Amino acid sequence: MNQIPPDSPTTPLVDAKRLWAGGAATALVAALTAVVGLLIVRGLLDTPVITPTTRIGNSQAGSLAIGAAIAALVATALLHVLIISTPRASNFFGWIGVLTTIAAALWPFVNTATMASKIGSAAIYFAIGIAIVSLLTGVAASARTSAQHRL
Repeated sequence: MNQIPPDSPTTPLVDAKRLWAGGAATALVAALTAVVGLLIVRGLLDTPVITPTTRIGNSQAGSLAIGAAIAALVATALLHVLIISTPRASNFFGWIGVLTTIAAALWPFVNTATMASKIGSAAIYFAIGIAIVSLLTGVAASARTSAQHRL
């Protein structure tokens, strides 16, 4: 059986500090995207936003922001696992991220609410998902190293 030695130049490595720093920054952007989206839909357009019934505290904005940040950190963990275990990890991450984003954006449409509320809520979830996927895809490229580049 022909195995690649662990220190060969083709062994994928990940700079975990860089990956998780990027993941933390992505979590902040996702949380802010949620708050800005909520301000636009609920504040400017005066349209209720559909959020999960489980809330953190009494604030819809806080719950949505914390949920978005947690989603970004879960996505970072998924990305980390994919980088160390899967060929073409960014492709798989992109597909998983886009399909998850579509599912999240479609979720408001299974609820009983006005069409404006469904569309506004879906737009927020879509924006959060696209922010997470696009930012973490870039983070993956900068966090990937190879054994030949190690000192």
